[in-house]
Amino acid sequence: MATINPYLNFLGNCEEAFNFYKSVFGGEFTYMGRFSEMPPQEGVSLSEVEKNKIMHVSLPIGSHTILMGSDVGGDWAPQTVIGNNISVSITAKSKAEADQLFTGLSNGGQVSMPMADTFWGDYFGMLTDKFGINWMVSFNENAQ
Repeated sequence: MATINPYLNFLGNCEEAFNFYKSVFGGEFTYMGRFSEMPPQEGVSLSEVEKNKIMHVSLPIGSHTILMGSDVGGDWAPQTVIGNNISVSITAKSKAEADQLFTGLSNGGQVSMPMADTFWGDYFGMLTDKFGINWMVSFNENAQ
C-alpha cells in the first residue's frame, strides 16, 4: 500500500521554515536541493534569487512520516497563496499503483503535471482533485 506525507509550499521562506521544523521535531534533512540544481529547460530562466530557493526538502518526523516542502512562485506556480500551499504526497509501491492512484484522483479534477519520469529519478505527477485538494503521486524503483 502507498504511504502519504504532507507537502508544504512556501513563497520564498522554505529553508527558514524547515530549519524551524527541524528544531521542533529533531532529526536531519534527508535531502535539501535548490532550483539551481535543475537541468536547463528551454524557455525557463531563473534569477539568482530564484536559483537559491528550495526545490525540495525532506525531514523525517516519525518512523513512517516525512515532512516535505519547497519554495514556489514565479511562472511555475502563480496560483500559490498561503492557504492552498499544502499537498498530499503519495509514494506508491509500484508504477502501476502510481498510475491507478493518479488516474483515480484526477477524475473530474485538473492535472498540473502528468505522470512522467523526472530528472530526480521518480515517476511523478501532480493534480488538483475535483474537491480542490492538491496531490503529488510518485514512485521510485530504487527506493523499493
